[in-house]
Amino acid sequence: MFPEDILLLIPQRPPFVMVDKLLSSDENSTQTAFRVNEENVLVVEGKFSEAGLMENIAQTAAARAGYIAMMENKPVAVGYIGAVKNLEIFDLPKINDELVTEVKIENQVFDVTVISGTVRRNDIVMAQCKMNIFNSK
Repeated sequence: MFPEDILLLIPQRPPFVMVDKLLSSDENSTQTAFRVNEENVLVVEGKFSEAGLMENIAQTAAARAGYIAMMENKPVAVGYIGAVKNLEIFDLPKINDELVTEVKIENQVFDVTVISGTVRRNDIVMAQCKMNIFNSK
């Protein structure tokens, strides 16, 4: 099963953690959960910012990579957002909103993973985009 401590899977550390729990992960997609709290550094005027939504998608991809690394007994690697495309923000989550974020693997070429990410609150899409993530070794 998945570890309870998300910090085992991602390179980010508080206060810059934008995922709480790994819900599912297979070779094509990964889902995480995250509850927005008022202490979060990317909450502005009671709402989770656009930057927070993008980082939540990126950290969901990081949780996927970390889970794979853990299964292979390798250390968690750091990844870098190389490009964000077609970003659409439909609404900004509020404090205490529970988000479920899904990333789907579109393509993997050498050290670049192309993902599509979607953030939902109660099955309503809050944000979506495509990202190119560079994986360090």
